[in-house]
Amino acid sequence: MTEKERNSTSGSFVMLAKTLFGLEDILSREIEGFGGKVLAKENRMVRFTGGKDVLYRVNYHARTAVRVLKPLFDFRADNEDELYKQILDFRWDEVFRVNQTFSVNSVVHSDFFKHSHYIALKAKDAIVDRFRKDHGIRPSVNTKNPDIVINIHILNKTCNVSLDSSGDSLHKRGYRIGHGDASLNEVLAAGMISLTGWNGSAPFIDPMCGSGTLLIEAAMMAYAIPPGSFGRKYSFQNWADYDQDIFTKVSTERRLVPFEVKEIVGFDNSGKQIRVARMNVFNARLMDKIKLKVKSLENLNKPFSEGLMIMNPPYGERIKPEDINELYSMTGDILKRNFSGYVAWILSGNPGSMKRVGLHHSENHTLYNADIKCQFRKFELYQGSKKTSKTGTKL
Repeated sequence: MTEKERNSTSGSFVMLAKTLFGLEDILSREIEGFGGKVLAKENRMVRFTGGKDVLYRVNYHARTAVRVLKPLFDFRADNEDELYKQILDFRWDEVFRVNQTFSVNSVVHSDFFKHSHYIALKAKDAIVDRFRKDHGIRPSVNTKNPDIVINIHILNKTCNVSLDSSGDSLHKRGYRIGHGDASLNEVLAAGMISLTGWNGSAPFIDPMCGSGTLLIEAAMMAYAIPPGSFGRKYSFQNWADYDQDIFTKVSTERRLVPFEVKEIVGFDNSGKQIRVARMNVFNARLMDKIKLKVKSLENLNKPFSEGLMIMNPPYGERIKPEDINELYSMTGDILKRNFSGYVAWILSGNPGSMKRVGLHHSENHTLYNADIKCQFRKFELYQGSKKTSKTGTKL
């Protein structure tokens, strides 16, 4: 990172917003909409510039950011002793106070540094020793709920040290108090919905809704509810230069535009799952926006003449191979038979079973659900054939 990048605009600085694989373009558009200037899109990350308002805004309003980092300094090191010295030389009392707690997270991709946990411990020692040298006392480490979070990223010999402005991962919105058997990450759910281009013009349906994450994220988009509106705290609120007035402005402004919604409905064959979904919908204050019903896919007829359907069926970790293949075959048959006029999107980490759907997909995105590589595919469910007549009318 060059000095020119750091000072590219007056009052602005470089930031890094982390996201999930496949959502970099969506996050870039969000950042630009919040007043940031995108410098580069990288693997699971967007580099951008902006002021404090942009930093606060991306944390509070962005749906596809996992965390936002503010780089402090970078250096090259061949071993742990050099890393310790470089971190010791930094004036940490300009970043936080000795009576504040801190933690260090590290990510290491290097042939020279093998253990990320040891790197974090070495950095922690250097920070503590610098405070003790300058002030005679040391700050305390708190790995569970620290005031200040420091992030160290090492690629070969290059070490980047940043302040983590988010604290807890931004996917933890604060509304989910109950989890389904395989709950989707909230950022992944929001990214999936964004990839479909849904704008409320068609009803939104999840026939395997589990704990309701897709439904809640869809409703939050439709009604312009910011992800940060559930009262979570951010690490930047503990920084020495935190500006409460700017954050108050950011957290009360209407940066997101609501759109007219027809219906948002979720189904699941498990009464237990629907009860969990109801708890989460209640906690998100969306009980009047989302309908939930106990019903299995095989007994489901289309509730509306057209709609957008997104589903995340099981991948087969806890189901026999023959049963999971049958589930996907049945899903394809039901979509073809009962849901003409709909657009269905399916996320799956089981490529073999995905083929059993037996329908042609018109769009495909590679995403990751945790560490599982998934395909997110679009199926346009035409009535009859998709062939075109001589007049140009789709039959």
